[in-house]
Amino acid sequence: MIHLKSSLIAGLQAKTPSADAVIAALRQAVKLEHATIPVYLYALYSLDEQKNAAIAAILQSVVVEEMLHMTLASNVLAALDGPSPVGDPAFVPTYPGPLPGGVEAQLTVSLAPCSPAQLAAFLIIEQPEDPLHFKSVPLTEPDTITIGEFYAAISRALGELPASAFDPSGKRQVGPDLMDGAVVVTDCASAQAALQIIVEQGEGTATSPEEVDGTRLAHYYRFLQIQKGRALVPDAAGGWAYAGPPIVFDPTGVAGVPRDPDQPPYPPGSAEAFANDTFNYTYTSLLFALRDLFSGQNTSAQLNRSIGLMMSLKGQAKAMMAGIPNPAVLTGPSFEYRPTPAA
Repeated sequence: MIHLKSSLIAGLQAKTPSADAVIAALRQAVKLEHATIPVYLYALYSLDEQKNAAIAAILQSVVVEEMLHMTLASNVLAALDGPSPVGDPAFVPTYPGPLPGGVEAQLTVSLAPCSPAQLAAFLIIEQPEDPLHFKSVPLTEPDTITIGEFYAAISRALGELPASAFDPSGKRQVGPDLMDGAVVVTDCASAQAALQIIVEQGEGTATSPEEVDGTRLAHYYRFLQIQKGRALVPDAAGGWAYAGPPIVFDPTGVAGVPRDPDQPPYPPGSAEAFANDTFNYTYTSLLFALRDLFSGQNTSAQLNRSIGLMMSLKGQAKAMMAGIPNPAVLTGPSFEYRPTPAA
């Protein structure tokens, strides 16, 4: 379970929190939702999707929903007329390091190929406060909050804002016509509904490992299937058991790429450095495209531009990890801010 610094919600604890305080917390939420995506993508890109098909499918499904969470938080932010943090230099996390707002001593998040150790880090990130069927050892570190408590504080603060704080037009919203599962935020109720989806897709509900709509498992339980080696399925007694089809991790189906690439930097002028710089320029261009999507350019053309950049990122990363152009050197992308093309 990840714990965040309680200072993140300090501005929300007033009897009547200001819109600015809620906006600041939501900007942090967008950063937090984004920060796990490069980590999950690096592990996904490292997989041979033939040898580790089931695990790749789980990672891919979680990444898609993390993008939805980033969109939902951005929709709430836009409804309050808050500026998007996406695309700012400080928006991009530093790896290795804590998640945005996280307690530094608790978990250092790294870019690393898929492995049991990296899976353990994913489970810490996604673990709910009280996971079902498993004992939880609570942290006693002072002045911390869980991710669920972070979103609960934002939701409560939203309820204290006047109706006039929300833009009822929906003009700057990414709706379900553009992204499945997106919520158009026009008032407090729709804002709180959007945040509730983020929590339930990550943690499940208090009574089920499934998301609230019952269509699939929450992220934590999806990842736990990999550790248990079998799919989590309903049992005859009305509960759940890791008794479904096998989900076997094949370590021979993982590219031998470095952990926390570009630490130290790739040699200047090398093919690896050029490939990494090109990847990072595409990644930064994607962030700019998403910033525009979340800031009013909510059109299918802008979404398609973003999707095109995502596909380009995958192709570049897979090529680097396959040893292109030098089969003797497998490299990985460092997911850094680079607003200019590679020289």
